[in-house]
Amino acid sequence: MADLLLTGIGELVTNDPGRDGLLGVVDDAAVAVKGGRVAWVGPEDSVPREFRQLPELDCAGRAVIPGFVDSHTHLVFGGNRADEFARRLRGESYEEIMAAGGGIQSTVEATRATDSSTLLDDAVQRARRMLGTGTTTVEVKSGYGLDRDTELRMLETAASITEYVPLDVVATFLGAHVVPAEYRDDRESYVGLIIDQMLADAGKLAVFCDVFCDEGAFTVDEARRILTAAADHGLQPRLHANQLGHSGGAALAAELGAVTADHLDHLTDADIAGLEAAGTVGVLFPTVSLSLNLEPPPARRLWDAGVTVAIATDCNPGTSYVENMQLVIALATLTSGLTPEEALWAATRGGARALQLEDKGWIGPGSAADLVMLEADSYLEIPYRPGTDLVRMVIKDGAAVVS
Repeated sequence: MADLLLTGIGELVTNDPGRDGLLGVVDDAAVAVKGGRVAWVGPEDSVPREFRQLPELDCAGRAVIPGFVDSHTHLVFGGNRADEFARRLRGESYEEIMAAGGGIQSTVEATRATDSSTLLDDAVQRARRMLGTGTTTVEVKSGYGLDRDTELRMLETAASITEYVPLDVVATFLGAHVVPAEYRDDRESYVGLIIDQMLADAGKLAVFCDVFCDEGAFTVDEARRILTAAADHGLQPRLHANQLGHSGGAALAAELGAVTADHLDHLTDADIAGLEAAGTVGVLFPTVSLSLNLEPPPARRLWDAGVTVAIATDCNPGTSYVENMQLVIALATLTSGLTPEEALWAATRGGARALQLEDKGWIGPGSAADLVMLEADSYLEIPYRPGTDLVRMVIKDGAAVVS
């Protein structure tokens, strides 16, 4: 935990609702950090005397934003699915590849066969690249084990990432990703295995329980049973919902008051109204629709209806092998209807809301001192220059970890 005074900030994005505008921008700003947390924010010419003796970092007119909160990833996995990417480009659909034994099931086989050391090494490398491009908090799911031992091994691996990379990890149990091949003719037994043998141990390692409620995955009834049982073990509900069709997952998320409903590519007005009434965060992935060559997620409809929107990488080996939130922001503006301000908010404060982290995704007294200095004088450069890494420095808990 560090003490620091950032000065010379040309444009500071605070996301502080007590300031004007969605992003609460402060020009010619300074930020004081004490003990790894933000102690004061304001114009540089108003820095209180008590902070003027802190070690100073001159930002030389650059913009500073909150660290990105990547609220949905599958960072731990074995194997590679570049061949499937090429098959999709040749005309095969995601569903056809899954039916032929590819997709998630192929990653399950590879992950089960990969030793723990290799799983961790690979996940650490991905996390380092994420940190280097501005992500300071990341959610990591299981879901490529689909048996008790491998699922728990994945969650343990997720927790171990923080020993090697200075970012925060929030773990999610996704044992209900798809029904594994060995239970394809007896899916009820697999649902029972999750409820009776996985959830208790997962509750000791994870914060959330997620279920893929969609065509080819789990039904609404199965998802309801799993998430209801998960709550008994302290796991909060999330849902992969309405990605491949109008599955009923979004309505179930609203019914259960789920923390998030993720993907949401197929929505009715009633679905959207239900999510807004339930306070469920909609987590969207512009990179997935790009990879699958599908219509982008309905970000504009959700935002205008009052649903809290987050955007994330969905980093996974099949449909979005993306580690850079800067690209996600650019695509959210270019394909999904969000303004630059909304997209940046959704990648920071929206992501924190999706993980129920009240001290993340904003910059103000009491917030975590997770900051990103850009090699630019405005956050507008992020969507304006897609594909360019604009991170000059990453500050985690008040200490420079990337420079």
